[in-house]
Amino acid sequence: MIVREIGHFLVGVMFLTRLPVPSELHHVEGRLARAARYFPLVGILVGLIAGGVFFLTAQLLDAYLAGAAAVTVGMLITGGLHEDGLADTADGLGGGQTREHALEIMRDSRLGTYGGCALISSIGFRILALGTLAPVQGFLALVIAHTVSRALIPTVLVSGEYARSRGLASSVAQGVGSVEVAFAIITAFGVSMIGGYVAGLASCAAAVVGGGVMLAVLMRRLGGYTGDGLGAVQQVGEIAVLVVLSGLWA
Repeated sequence: MIVREIGHFLVGVMFLTRLPVPSELHHVEGRLARAARYFPLVGILVGLIAGGVFFLTAQLLDAYLAGAAAVTVGMLITGGLHEDGLADTADGLGGGQTREHALEIMRDSRLGTYGGCALISSIGFRILALGTLAPVQGFLALVIAHTVSRALIPTVLVSGEYARSRGLASSVAQGVGSVEVAFAIITAFGVSMIGGYVAGLASCAAAVVGGGVMLAVLMRRLGGYTGDGLGAVQQVGEIAVLVVLSGLWA
C-alpha cells in the first residue's frame, strides 16, 4: 500500500512539475485521479525549492530581486504549467464573445494580449508581495502558497462541472472523490499553520475566496472549468495567499 501511494505521489510530481520521476510511471493507467490527493504535497516540494531560493538570494540581494528569482525558479520547476493555463483562460474570457468562441480561443497555444497582461499581473503581484517580506517570512509564504493553492485543484474537480464534452481534466475528475479532496484540504490546512494560526486561517480563506471567484467566472462564462481554468484557479489562489501574508507580516 505504501509503495502504491508513493507511486500516486510521483505521478502527481510528474504531472505538475518537470522534476524527473521513474519512467515506468508514464505507462501506468488511472493513477492521475488518485494522485490528485497529493497535489498539495507536490506544492510543498515546489514551495521548499522556491522558498529556499528566496531565502538564500535575500541574504545577498534586495528582497524584490529575491522574489523574482523565487518566482522564476517556481515556473522552471513546473514548466509554467499553471501560468500557461492562466494565460489561455484570460485570452478566452477576454476575447471570446460567446462560450464556444472563448473555448476555441483557449485551445489556441498562441499568447494574446489578455493572456500577456494576466501573466505580467500574476508575476508582478507575486514578486511585489515577496519583496515586502523578510527571508524566513518569504520562505514560509512560498511553501504555504504553493501548497494551499494546489489543494484547490481537486476541490474544483469535484465541486465544479467540466465545460467541454471531453478532455484530460474531465477524465481525471471522474476518478476524484471525497477522499482525495479531504486529504488535500487537510494537508493544505496543516501546512498553512506553520505561519501561525491567524496566518494559516487567512491563507486558506484567501485561497478559497480567490479560487472561488475564478471558478464562478468560469461557470458563468463557460458553463464549467477546463484544464486551463484549473491553472487559472491555482494562480489566483497562490497570488491571494502571498498578498494576504504580505499584508499580515510586512
